[in-house]
Amino acid sequence: MSQKIDYLNPDLPPGLRRVSMPVVDATPTTLDGFGRLVADPSECPIEIVQWPAMGTRPIDPGTGDEAGTTEGTFVSEWRGDILYGRNEAVGGDYILAYATEPEAARDDNAHAPERMLLWHANYHPDGGQLFFPLDHRPFYVPLALPGDDIAPEKFVCFRFDGQQGLYIHPNIWHEGVFALGGTQRFFDKQGAVHARVSVDFARELVVFSRRRSAVTRNCLVEAATCSCRAHAATTGSRIARVARVDIARTQGAAVNRIKVFRRKARHAPAGLGCALLPRRSHEGARRPSTTKRRQCLNYRFVTKQC
Repeated sequence: MSQKIDYLNPDLPPGLRRVSMPVVDATPTTLDGFGRLVADPSECPIEIVQWPAMGTRPIDPGTGDEAGTTEGTFVSEWRGDILYGRNEAVGGDYILAYATEPEAARDDNAHAPERMLLWHANYHPDGGQLFFPLDHRPFYVPLALPGDDIAPEKFVCFRFDGQQGLYIHPNIWHEGVFALGGTQRFFDKQGAVHARVSVDFARELVVFSRRRSAVTRNCLVEAATCSCRAHAATTGSRIARVARVDIARTQGAAVNRIKVFRRKARHAPAGLGCALLPRRSHEGARRPSTTKRRQCLNYRFVTKQC
């Protein structure tokens, strides 16, 4: 982003399409690469990235990373259809998300939000960041892996039970902490330099058609907040193995496949475990998908004796 963003008055264009994020439970496995769960904020060091060298000569050892960290309270507050964020560690105030179309959003109703529509995200190249829940209530955090070729489909929304916090590595795309309802407070600790690289989903995304002509596809990134949303990890005494799915590649089709997997797993006979394995043809060769979008459907349900 080359222009300064007015986070409290984003003035988003009307009629934006929606791109759904998968919602997954935050576990050490699902957070691998993004960050980690934190049980004690006092024992969570913050990574600080050394200032990059501009030429062939290296930065002197012990310099370029001396700004340290800053900390404060991050407040996530729903007012009607609008989720506001306030980061006291860096003096920031933001609109984080909406529960309905931005042009129809109001801050004077009492409806519980059923979805979160994300319009903006950012990452910090100078350091990591810690969010720890002070009210010990469930919360959500949308994340995407590093890379400036960011797209809405690369985001995953992680669900936390409120008993542990989240530490994210430098360069991880995020957008604060999303309360489920009302007001929630979090202890926030991050690099004091606070460099920020942003993406405005509502204005700047451009894709190319098959004829290589530019087509603007601005959007909002959506995550459902109801408990029935599909998970990428399941638990249960009769489930011995769970498929690991690359959420960024499989997108919505993978979530649908996991729904089928979980439904069949619930009805598996006692003593049987369940797994998703690559589907193979009668000749034993892996059956190719017809399109790249259907690669994630190329699995079959099997049961194995525990």
